[in-house]
Amino acid sequence: MKKKIAIVLLCLACFWGKTFAQNPNFHIYLSLGQSNMEGNAKFEPQDTVGVNPRFKVLEALDCPNLNRKMGQWYTAVPPLCRCNTGLTPVDYFGRTMLEYLPSSVNVGVINVSIGGCRIELFDKEKTDSYVATVAPNWMKNMIKEYDGNPYKRLVDMAKLAQKEGVIKGILLHQGESNTNDTTWTKKVKIVYDNLLQDLNLPPNSVPLLAGETVHAEQGGICASMNTIIAMLPKTIPTARIILSKGCTDAADNLHFDAAGYRELGKRYALTMLDVLGYKTSASK
Repeated sequence: MKKKIAIVLLCLACFWGKTFAQNPNFHIYLSLGQSNMEGNAKFEPQDTVGVNPRFKVLEALDCPNLNRKMGQWYTAVPPLCRCNTGLTPVDYFGRTMLEYLPSSVNVGVINVSIGGCRIELFDKEKTDSYVATVAPNWMKNMIKEYDGNPYKRLVDMAKLAQKEGVIKGILLHQGESNTNDTTWTKKVKIVYDNLLQDLNLPPNSVPLLAGETVHAEQGGICASMNTIIAMLPKTIPTARIILSKGCTDAADNLHFDAAGYRELGKRYALTMLDVLGYKTSASK
């Protein structure tokens, strides 16, 4: 009898230990997409100094050049995607979040994005066929860094993060390669639903923030996609759209420049803060 009680107590101890290991004040955000989420602009000196140590990135690759290892947390100094990528909206998303969140809250991000990809790359049922038949060789090299499956790597890293914190949101910037694809919203829903299911999260329980492509007023060559992106909340109730009007862009009219990424990232954050119920300067 005493042995049975001891076993029960040991199991309870393990259960409570796992339960309380997850810190509710460590907010985790998953980010995915193509080149504008990956970070196309070179980061500048102002982007690499003064990063709040409460803003963390979970490295999704081994990056010897950055002295980072996959699956470990680091202060979120760019690059936040792969080892040699640039500035991303995620950089100023996290920094802006910490301007308004209580000092007891940390923000962690995981960024798995592939320049030039269609949303189908992140559909786990289509990843293999996409890599085999659609992805050009230059893209395959990037995909290979994630062992051929960026979606799986994002899920694997998210599961690690869940041991320490709570997933609060998903940040998406993708659509340029799906321009004028009227089924895009349904394809995004497949990815969103799969993520929640694979991470044991209830359906429609996590906000999805989706950014517009470079705006028509900036000469965006994929600006027509913004009409489709705007329809996403009709398919995913938790979706919020991040407007790009006024976010400056590069000469190619496809990618934002560094200043544009800073502004876009701030807009992602202000929207997320609104979802969480925090009052900001934008909500006054």
